Amino acid sequence: MHSSISSNYPLISAFVAFALAQSIKFFTTWFKERRWDLKQLVGSGGMPSSHSATVSALAAAIGFQEGLEGPLFATSLVFACTVMYDATGVRLQAGRQAEVLNQIVYELPAEHPLAESIPLRELLGHTPSQVIVGGILGLFTSVSLLRPLTTN
Repeated sequence: MHSSISSNYPLISAFVAFALAQSIKFFTTWFKERRWDLKQLVGSGGMPSSHSATVSALAAAIGFQEGLEGPLFATSLVFACTVMYDATGVRLQAGRQAEVLNQIVYELPAEHPLAESIPLRELLGHTPSQVIVGGILGLFTSVSLLRPLTTN
């Protein structure tokens, strides 16, 4: 049986889900702000969560291809849940802390040694709705690619 990376259904599902999520962010920024922001193609944070889309597409594709009873699906499901939990937990809170710290630094007098420090990145994590939408996007992506990739 000939196998190549181009026929790796779980990998392609994950990459396509990531690309779709990042593209959605890119275009929604244009619609909301009427400006193109190329950082949206690779940046973290925002709607939908590309991390959630990627790991849910990967787990779903593994489940569809290998079955739900095996250790590979179990591992990918735990991995996906961990990534999505982290996106709404630790990373979201770190982003909120960055907002507060940036505001504190902004209010410092100009002569303070930290007044000129580079602002921290604030958009790190996701709200629960961003994670849920990313997860749904990943699932739909793996379902939509199921037939075309597995029939070759």
